[in-house]
Amino acid sequence: MTLQQSRRLQSLLLGTLAWAIAILIFFPIFWMVLTSFKTEIDAFATPPQFIFTPTLENYLHINERSNYFAYAWNSVVISFSATALCLLISVPAAYSMAFYETKRTKGTLLWMLSTKMLPPVGVLMPIYLLAKSFGLLDTRIALIIIYTLINLPIVVWMVYTYFKDIPKDILEAARLDGATLWQEMVRVLLPIAKGGLASTVLLSLILCWNEAFWSLNLTSSSAAPLTALIASYSSPEGLFWAKLSAVSTLACAPILIFGWICQKQLVRGLSFGAVK
Repeated sequence: MTLQQSRRLQSLLLGTLAWAIAILIFFPIFWMVLTSFKTEIDAFATPPQFIFTPTLENYLHINERSNYFAYAWNSVVISFSATALCLLISVPAAYSMAFYETKRTKGTLLWMLSTKMLPPVGVLMPIYLLAKSFGLLDTRIALIIIYTLINLPIVVWMVYTYFKDIPKDILEAARLDGATLWQEMVRVLLPIAKGGLASTVLLSLILCWNEAFWSLNLTSSSAAPLTALIASYSSPEGLFWAKLSAVSTLACAPILIFGWICQKQLVRGLSFGAVK
């Protein structure tokens, strides 16, 4: 086998493997959407049915039973607000640790990341009592604060990594030109790292959008996001798979579409600093 044939075979195998992994990852989403157009009888059929008569009764049921747009609006407000607040805190923190590093910087970063290992149920009671004391139960503010705190370690780590890949000479040149700290941050640093920041924002939005534990324990109706709406379709009578798939599709669709639109920025951000 020649070198060229070997490279073609390697490329073919890698391409096949990539497609196999992509199909494996996408199949649960495909099956969820497919099940949402089935009747409950078809959804429980054994073996699973790929050919059936589609119906919209599950989506009509959701529209009649609950106000989908109220839940969706709560998800949008909470996710975007928590992401904005998280970025507002993480950018200065990452800047100071990336460009003014001390011997405690690594330890601080590791400590921040270690907080993600704490199971949420371990701090549920004190946080619930604090929210109750301040009158924040079933409010968007409570979820915005919680989502900001739980995502802050990951966001700081990501922004810190992107900032570390930026040569310090660029910032020193800006200082020599008389740039203030604000100008250095806004006109030099953020434009260079915009790809990385975009991917960080997208990841934070996805994490906030999909967070279910705190939304189920701190909200009931007024501030409940889409994750709470999905959980409401679990009843003592059992799970209604077709209706559950329909409401899950409606909950996942906005963030999937948003991610698809921003995929170029996501790829650019994840590869930021990979090529020197």
